[in-house]
Order: sequence, then C-alpha cells, then structure tokens
Amino acid sequence: MKPYITLITLGVDDLERSLRFYRDGLGLPTAGIIGQEFEHGAAVFIDLQGGTKLALFARENLAREAGLPVAPPSATEMMLAHNVETREEVDAVMATAAQAGAAVIKPAHDTFWGGYAGTFQDPDGHLWEVALNPQWSEAGGWQ
Repeated sequence: MKPYITLITLGVDDLERSLRFYRDGLGLPTAGIIGQEFEHGAAVFIDLQGGTKLALFARENLAREAGLPVAPPSATEMMLAHNVETREEVDAVMATAAQAGAAVIKPAHDTFWGGYAGTFQDPDGHLWEVALNPQWSEAGGWQ
C-alpha cells in the first residue's frame, strides 16, 4: 500500500456543535454541513494542507458505514498534531482552542524531545497536539 492519506474522519456526537468548534472557533475552512439530503449522509469537510481533508461525521453514521456497533469513545486511541513554527504560535493556537471550547489537557510546555507543545481535546474528546518541533521542516518532513 502506498501511504497516501487523503481523508481523516472523526466521529462526533453533535455535528453542528463540532462545526461551530472547528469553523467558528478554530477558523478552519469548510462549506459547513453537506449531505443532509441523504439518510445517514450529513458530514463536514475541512480543507487541510496538500489536498487532505478532515471530515466530521456523526459517530453513529460512522459505525453504520463501517458495519460495526457504536463503541464508547476513547481519547487515547489517536492524536492529531498541528505543527507550527514558533512558541508564540503554539500559545496562540492553544488559546484559540480554549476560547472555542476545547479542554486544555496539557498546557504548552518544553518537551523532553526539545520542542514546545500543548494538548487539547475537542468537544468530542479527540486529542490534538499543538507543537513546535525544531527538527520538523515546513515541507512536512524531518530536516
């Protein structure tokens, strides 16, 4: 398999609440909720870098699509990371997330690996790390 991820889908409990958090709170670009004309089809698509998209999909619809029962959410199954170029950007993103309603799990701090990072949870408990990693290039790879 060629590792080419184009879509990351998060199961959410309240699509409108998640839309408000990501679009209105964090300022991420999206056309809003689409697919409402389809039973079990409403979703939000957020544009990320390089054509990748973040999708928000009702947790029960995600389970239905996969053919699995709805499972209890677990914050420790996965973490999304947003890398920035300065400590000030880490602090600013963390403050924006908190103002938007995120739970700050770990305030920004110096890390053991030489960076600076903080962790928050979105309204559905999904973990996000905001990090300055001095070894990470803007192009998305290690220097």
